[in-house]
Amino acid sequence: MSKEKFPVTPAIRFLRDRKVAFTEHLYAYEERGGTAISSRRLGLDEHAVIKTLVMEDEADKPLVVLMHGDCEVSTRELARVLGTRNVRPCNLEAANRHTGYLVGGTSPFGMKKTLPVCMERSILALDKIYINGGKRGFLVGIDPREVEKLLGATLVEVGIKKC
Repeated sequence: MSKEKFPVTPAIRFLRDRKVAFTEHLYAYEERGGTAISSRRLGLDEHAVIKTLVMEDEADKPLVVLMHGDCEVSTRELARVLGTRNVRPCNLEAANRHTGYLVGGTSPFGMKKTLPVCMERSILALDKIYINGGKRGFLVGIDPREVEKLLGATLVEVGIKKC
């Protein structure tokens, strides 16, 4: 019986350095599959699989939004909460440059630059969340309250349930 070999990414080093409890979950990554694919392949509720979205404001200042996999971000509401004119997703190259991760494998932990993090408040109602571990096809299971504390996340209510 072979033991799965989990990647050691900057995110994993970040969590280990801070002695945070987490579980590791590998799945077959699919380009543009998103949380629907990861949740299905791992047998998880998509609501507990959290997206790490890299966005920027009108001054091109980057920020990260943590959102339920089955929800979208109201950029209009996020801009209002942040007191800025608008917020939009970063292009792929900018997101990769800001975080040091490839899109599809972006983790909020161990990013190249420390970015402000906004976290959907309802994520805290979950016992455990599954969030990218810094590589495509790799999630970590972690207590959402630990995530809020580690990242100094600003809690927001900007989620829109997908139809």
